[in-house]
Amino acid sequence: MPIPEMRTSRWIEVRNSPIHGKGVFAARRIPKGTRVIEYLGDRITHKQADDRYEDHDPNDNHTFLFIVDRHVVIDAGVGGNGARFINHSCDGNCESVIQERRVFIESTRLIEKGEELGYDYEIGREKDDPDNVDEIFACRCGSPKCRGTMLYPAEKPVKKVPKKKAKKTVKKPAKKPVSRAKAGRRR
Repeated sequence: MPIPEMRTSRWIEVRNSPIHGKGVFAARRIPKGTRVIEYLGDRITHKQADDRYEDHDPNDNHTFLFIVDRHVVIDAGVGGNGARFINHSCDGNCESVIQERRVFIESTRLIEKGEELGYDYEIGREKDDPDNVDEIFACRCGSPKCRGTMLYPAEKPVKKVPKKKAKKTVKKPAKKPVSRAKAGRRR
């Protein structure tokens, strides 16, 4: 049986947020495990999303794109609902759940009336990220567990160089020295 669309929700209301712009707040007490709302918008490909926001300022992280899988991105800036205003939180009270290529926001604990909803965006790092990517995706959640960024992992991964095993030294006859210019790395 198909899951009905959850365009609106009796559980929430959208209003100004102390975290950032608009936020989503509990209109009533929300029990743990409640499916609060569906994240809706224009369902497009990654290429369409790239093309649509080609001229977007790279220093502005403000979009309403949600990656569903390798093929589908939801752009809640077009035909979206209140779910697009749920702010990032490093220690959120909700999580996103993908079911049948649809995105739902569910509570992970009891949420009191008036409390702002949030979930960890876990925005992936990419090889071609600009140097100021952590500034662009700075977190404002204010949680004691705040990692300072909406990116995941919080730190840029450092490539570990595997340690070389010590080789046994075997004396070989001396060879004619090679000039550095000839032995240089190919570019």
